[in-house]
Formats: sequence, structure tokens, C-alpha cells
Amino acid sequence: MGTWKINLSMVKAWGQNLLYLAYPDLCLVCGTALTASEQLVCHACLYQLPKMTCDYREVNEVASLFYGKLPFEKAASGLRYLKESPIQDLMEQLKYKGQKKLGPMLGAFASMPLQRSGFFNDIDVLVPVPLHPAKERRRGYNQSAFIAEGVSKTSGLPVCSTALKRLADTKTQTRKNLYERWQNVDTLFDLSDTTRLEYKHVLLIDDVLTSGSTLEACGKAVLKAEGAKVSFFTLCRA
Repeated sequence: MGTWKINLSMVKAWGQNLLYLAYPDLCLVCGTALTASEQLVCHACLYQLPKMTCDYREVNEVASLFYGKLPFEKAASGLRYLKESPIQDLMEQLKYKGQKKLGPMLGAFASMPLQRSGFFNDIDVLVPVPLHPAKERRRGYNQSAFIAEGVSKTSGLPVCSTALKRLADTKTQTRKNLYERWQNVDTLFDLSDTTRLEYKHVLLIDDVLTSGSTLEACGKAVLKAEGAKVSFFTLCRA
């Protein structure tokens, strides 16, 4: 029986290899066939994505968005969002074209340098920025929750996707100016449970950081929990 099981698994593996040769997965950026060790984006394209180079331990352009607005511990972004570039296309595929598996893959990739630098050492829990339930139903998923999965894989930290709730189904922030962005999200978030984040250092996770208004509003909600601290991580910085 043992020999039969081994042979059966070998046959299954051969069949999968033959299927891959006949119908290879293609890189979402360049369209070349992916190898067995690649997922969604080939290594050549993945490592060409523009990375953020600022050190979270110093004054940096990400943290500077939140100075004077709320108490926070640290802030960082993994990748630089550039228009008319592969990262813009990948983010559109993640958010609007059903490529939700990009979230964990990019989240893990973008957070690796921060893991090596000790960024996650004093964090207790990862909390993705929530979508309103109506928007999540329309889209089918929350892209920030999938990004958080990837960060969790890198950091080993737990994800709590239900700690915060979004109180209204607002329009997209994409075409709004700075004041309109702030006005669109102020007092928009609240705690789902006032005790869940007590005395926790929470890392809020979102997809793209532009003005910081969404994370600021989320951070203020987190700080309603007794003894809570908040930090920020986004996949991209626009």
C-alpha cells in the first residue's frame, strides 16, 4: 500500500508538471511564463518594483504625515507607488480585478526589509483598514486584509480583521484633494469591541498611503482602547 501511495503521488506530480508545461501561468507584469518557484509576478519584475529607502527609525516622509495629528509610535511603507508603472497596474489588479492573491504575495515581499530591521519587534497585532460591509460585498474581499496576511507571514504576528469597523460607505479617495480626503474619513471608523485592543501595540495596515487621512482616522479609533498604541504600515507610498 505504501508503494502504491508513493507512486500515486508521483503520477499526480507528473500530471501537474505536464499541465503546467501545456498551460503555464504568466507573469502579471511582463507576460512571461512563471517558473515553479514564482507566483503571479516573475522574480525579475518583482525585484524591479520601486522600494522605499527611508529608515523608519529616523524622521521620514511616511511618519511626517502624522506628526502633530495623533500620538503614534512609527510608520513605514514598503514600495513606492508610481503612476504609469507596473506597481500601479498591480495595485489596480489587486483592488479592482479580483487578483486578491497579490495581497499576501506583495505584503510579504514589501515587509521583508522591515522584518530584518526590527520594525515588528514590539508590535502585538496587525489590523487591516476595514472596508464598509457593503463595499466589501461588492468587491468580494478587503485588499488590506490580504496584504496583512502577507505581513503576518513575514513577521509571525496575528491578524485581527474585525477589531475596527467602518461606519459609512464612502466614495473612493482617488480623485479627492487633501481637504476632501480628510473630510471624507474623519470620524469614519470605530472600535468593534472596546476591550479587544486594550494595552496592545497595533500596526494598522493599508494598501496605498497618499495624504494619510484614512490611517489617521483609523489610528484615532484604535487609541480609544485603553492603553493602546498605534503604528502604521502601507504596501505603497504615493
